[in-house]
Amino acid sequence: MKIHELKVTANPDKKRVGRGIGSGSGKTAGRGTKGQNARTGGGVRVGFEGGQNPLAKRLPKNRGFRSLNRISYQEVNLVQLTQIKTSTIDAITLQAAGLIKSASKPVKVLGNGDIDRKINLSVQAISGQARTKIEQAGGTIELISSRVTAK
Repeated sequence: MKIHELKVTANPDKKRVGRGIGSGSGKTAGRGTKGQNARTGGGVRVGFEGGQNPLAKRLPKNRGFRSLNRISYQEVNLVQLTQIKTSTIDAITLQAAGLIKSASKPVKVLGNGDIDRKINLSVQAISGQARTKIEQAGGTIELISSRVTAK
């Protein structure tokens, strides 16, 4: 890059309105003729709709809140785990099987369906029903810390 290739990044001068008819924006200074918006200090406040009940008052108020510290899990059911043939299942295995989108986001196993074989599961969370079904089938569960918060 050379000095003559640099571009001027300064803001151009503001247009000086109301400085005679020769300037192209004299007389009414681009404000039109008469009315509330033509006056000094004129105009309506943000959200004003001419006396009609404004949109902000017409819509219902949102109730409750969503925690900033929430952890959103990728959910996998026991029925889906039967598709995987390996005995050791973790996030990388689930992603390779196409059951979750990202191995870096936390995974929770839910209890929909039955498991008929012994598996070693390594996930961030598991429901109580899924835990009992896996343990009854002779499997083991390792819970990993879910420090990563996926929003």
